[in-house]
Amino acid sequence: MSNYQTPDSKKEEFRKYLEKSGVIDALTKVLVGLYEEPERPPNAVDYIKRYMGAPTGVDVEALRIENEELKKEVTELRATQEEMSQRLREAEEADS
Repeated sequence: MSNYQTPDSKKEEFRKYLEKSGVIDALTKVLVGLYEEPERPPNAVDYIKRYMGAPTGVDVEALRIENEELKKEVTELRATQEEMSQRLREAEEADS
C-alpha cells in the first residue's frame, strides 16, 4: 500500500495540476468578470459557459445525424473518386 495518499494530499496534487495547466487562472478571470458585471446575469452558469466559450443551445442529436450523413457522403465520394481514377488508368492504358 505504498501508493496510498491521504485525501488532503490528493487534493493538493490536483490543485497543483489545475494551477500548472492554467485552469485556476482561467476560472479566476471568469469569476472576476462575473463579479465586475454591473448587472448580474440571471444565470451565472450560463454566463460562465459563454465566457469560457462553451457552446450553448446546441442540438447534439441534429449534429450527430449531420455527422453521419457527412460520413456517408465522404464514403460515396471516395468510391466515386476511386472509380474515376480506375477509368483514367484504363483510358491511359488504351492510349499507350
